[in-house]
Amino acid sequence: MVDLSFDSVSKKYRIQSQNGSAVPSRRPKFLRSGTHRTDFWALKDVSFEVKRGESLGIIGHNGAGKSTILKLLSNITTPTRGQISINGRLAALLEVGSGFHPELTGRENTYLSGSILGMRRREITEKLESIIDFAGVREFIDIPTKQYSSGMHVRLGFSIAAHLTPDILLLDEVLAVGDRVFQEKCIDRVSEMHEQGTTLVFISHDLAAVKRICQRLILLEKGQIIAEGASDDIIRRYTESATFHQRPQVHGELRAAEVVLISFYDRAGRRSANFTTGEPLTAQVDYIVHRKISKPYLSLFFYSSDNVLMAQWTTAWTGPALHMEEGPASIEFSCAELGLQPGVYHVDVTVQSGDKGEVLEWQSGCSTIHVESRKHIRGAVYMPHRWREVSDRQPAAGK
Repeated sequence: MVDLSFDSVSKKYRIQSQNGSAVPSRRPKFLRSGTHRTDFWALKDVSFEVKRGESLGIIGHNGAGKSTILKLLSNITTPTRGQISINGRLAALLEVGSGFHPELTGRENTYLSGSILGMRRREITEKLESIIDFAGVREFIDIPTKQYSSGMHVRLGFSIAAHLTPDILLLDEVLAVGDRVFQEKCIDRVSEMHEQGTTLVFISHDLAAVKRICQRLILLEKGQIIAEGASDDIIRRYTESATFHQRPQVHGELRAAEVVLISFYDRAGRRSANFTTGEPLTAQVDYIVHRKISKPYLSLFFYSSDNVLMAQWTTAWTGPALHMEEGPASIEFSCAELGLQPGVYHVDVTVQSGDKGEVLEWQSGCSTIHVESRKHIRGAVYMPHRWREVSDRQPAAGK
């Protein structure tokens, strides 16, 4: 049985612009002179089905159309063309805790939020103790939520939503709430709901969570499905795709430098986007210098799926001094033991010059790597280290 289906669904937005800038459509007509309208298709003839009890992940780079699918499934907007069919009770875990009233207590907000999500008061009462325990806010449940920390706020919000009993569960980046321990609880809870027969649709940038939860993935690009299949295959295709911004000129002048490619290689020298914590990794950056650069340096920045800067590799302090003369060139970074913990990391590349670090080139989110782990190491990063047992050392004085 099919719980959810898209049949040739398209969504069009009308964009108004004036002198190259967007003009809101609600602007008075007498101020719209000189404007022109263009059609932007956020989705184009998208078709897919989700069977009863299946878990489907939808991934893609920014602007691919993921948010539009979320809005269509949540009934925030309607398709321009095509048909959407939903068979069963759908619940959306999106912006958890967004409906909380700051003057109400955690207990009162649990009833309020639960009612908004479609739960009956008796059902909320039956699940209240479990909701409080899951969120870990028992000692604060009877104080106003305006006194809650942001972490407490999202934990309670997710806990309420996680106690729904829908036929179909729609998820976005909500599994990234709270600390790592709570994130694990969230993923375990969603997995438990799936095992009990709930159909899942997970739309996210978090490839580690997507791979763990979803049986099948869809890859979107510019509003269209470009690949569909098993998680490993689609994640590999996603991470190997690069998005370089071609801007040969800035303010009418040729850019000083232009990064054209970044490639990652595993310990065997094979090009890859999938790596393991503690294993070697090599990165090669290809670039073109259009005019000589004084005191140049090049950097790679690794950002987590929630946009936190986790690491930087740079020639500013290590490695040979760069001599950027006109023409094509390449530089290689090597890491004997990768310190990034499991997750998906988006990569920025910059070229800077001078003592003040003037930015000459910045490719933002131009590549992605996926890191797994064979080491059971806790913490934000893995720190390479060696152990040596010392048997002949004399005891310290005074002991």
